[in-house]
Amino acid sequence: MIKLVEPSLDHYDSWADAVREFHGGHIDGSGLSDGATPDRATCEVLIEKQRQHADVDRRLPAGLVHSDYYWITDDEAADEVVGFIALRHELNDFLSEVGGHVGYAVRPSRRREGFASGALKLVLDRARELGLDRILVTCDDDNEASARTIESAGGHLQDTQDRPERGYGLVRRYWITL
Repeated sequence: MIKLVEPSLDHYDSWADAVREFHGGHIDGSGLSDGATPDRATCEVLIEKQRQHADVDRRLPAGLVHSDYYWITDDEAADEVVGFIALRHELNDFLSEVGGHVGYAVRPSRRREGFASGALKLVLDRARELGLDRILVTCDDDNEASARTIESAGGHLQDTQDRPERGYGLVRRYWITL
């Protein structure tokens, strides 16, 4: 069964294993910078940063928005961390163009098992709790698996934009009405 858990050192070993599977590349929804080392100190800093981003009473640095971060776990595998998902409470200019309200990633060894779809559906419930009427979810144009995940959650393609100035190529932008 798929669960979303708040980041915690209780899951450190599984988190580190999941992060290593991305070989230092970008991990959507994780809050990590590219090339982050999956050591305990990095995990501790990440957890604190994610707590701060979730605290709506805290003023965040310019360009950042309040966000909820979750680790996607498989409770049938002793709560193994299988991925990451973030829900941004609002959109700024960058998120409106490229990032959207939701970012997610599933570790390579656990893809094609329904974790992305299940986690997205669970995070939509949280978006409703926040009072959002609709959310923007994006994916790279060539990521057919992610496009199917978004569409299965009710995503309607708004457009495909080329954003090389933002460090991205073609990006599909979907809206999901809540």
